[in-house]
Amino acid sequence: MSSHQPQSTSRREFLKTTGRVAAATALTAANVPLVHAAEDNTLRLALIGCGGRGTGAIADAFSVKHVPVKLVAMADVFPDRLAESYKTLTESHADQIDVPDDRKFIGFDGYQKAMDCLRPGDVVIFATPPAFRWVHFTYAIEKNLNVFQEKPLAVDGPTARKMFALGEQSRQKNLKVAVGLMCRHCRGRRELYDRIAGDEIGDIVLLRAYRMTGPGGSCFSSPKPDGISELMWQIKRFHSFLWASGGSFSDFLIHNIDESCWMKDAWPIEAKASGGRHFRGDNVDQNFDSYSVEYTFPDGAKLMLEGRNIPGCFDEFASYAHGTKGSAVISTSAHTPAKCRIYKGQHIGNKDNLVWAFPQPEKSPYQLEWQDFLDAIRHDYVYNEVQRGAEVSLITAMGRMAAHTGQVITYDDILHCDHEFAPDVDKLTLDSPSPLAANSDGKYPFPMPGLNKREYA
Repeated sequence: MSSHQPQSTSRREFLKTTGRVAAATALTAANVPLVHAAEDNTLRLALIGCGGRGTGAIADAFSVKHVPVKLVAMADVFPDRLAESYKTLTESHADQIDVPDDRKFIGFDGYQKAMDCLRPGDVVIFATPPAFRWVHFTYAIEKNLNVFQEKPLAVDGPTARKMFALGEQSRQKNLKVAVGLMCRHCRGRRELYDRIAGDEIGDIVLLRAYRMTGPGGSCFSSPKPDGISELMWQIKRFHSFLWASGGSFSDFLIHNIDESCWMKDAWPIEAKASGGRHFRGDNVDQNFDSYSVEYTFPDGAKLMLEGRNIPGCFDEFASYAHGTKGSAVISTSAHTPAKCRIYKGQHIGNKDNLVWAFPQPEKSPYQLEWQDFLDAIRHDYVYNEVQRGAEVSLITAMGRMAAHTGQVITYDDILHCDHEFAPDVDKLTLDSPSPLAANSDGKYPFPMPGLNKREYA
């Protein structure tokens, strides 16, 4: 897709699609079978990556009661992580777990062995560090499996191009593919989108998004301890390393970027940014402590994004839209509840100017995305989020690259960038060296804006 341009689903197309989804969901399971001719109508699940996200995804899948599912295989590179996930899930969902020891796989080839336990039309869940996404997705397509894959789908231009191509292959095979951008399944945000499409706040000219919190996940890491290889240490601390996750920027800020671009119904075409490493101590990761990005849309509108991972500071985790007629809250505090609202004018939070608020309480978008995904499999309607997931992964990397290099980065710049962080990730074994080498002091190359044209040397 060398001539790829950012695509925007028109509001009319979106509303037609959601209408078809609602109609299909209204069908009963008795009238429409699963995609595969399963004798028991139960979807089998395989979990690749058994950390917190993978374990949580399985629990969310189990929350959908009208589509029977069962976990039958698990894979990870860390035996203790797989064992803990199995223990946690068995304690709460024993009747939906059927994973004997011979269907628990450890190693970099475990993803293949776990998927080999499934039938065409079953579901595989990818919750490993994002670097492995294209490798696992390639095999899932070969096996004709439906896929739930965590975001981001890509961490750089070359892997984004791979995901665009794989997405097209999966569409041609009518595979159902979900991407873990659960905010798109939030009913409050969907209604807000419809209201913005109906011109309730006018044309959006400015979006503001904030994820200003303390350190998240494994984004800060001290030097590697003894007793673990460089490769396994970096995978365990994947938020710290650009090759594994795109760093804290790609893994965390992608949600705010996605929900903001959704409301704008467009993708930015360039980014300029700043950021810095302020309080490092003995941390050796590749992240900045703070990021500030100005994204520009084709019509000149802006998305101002603020990210910070510094403890002891003012925290905000929210997104807002400003239009020519009014303003809106896209999300209020973290991902859920969104508490979407519309106001007259630009003074968000003024109760006298409140026009509309989504009713509370809200259903969890983590569970709703699984409900939508499993309904699509059961009723066999078109459901493939790869194009959008790869698009926002690329847009996110565009902002990250702008901050890390100190340059204005356009969409074409990031799409055609030749710096692939881990080109041989599909060849890794437990004994392989890491794609990123530490120096003699145990430190790693980190971004140096203005000095390096790449994100790191």
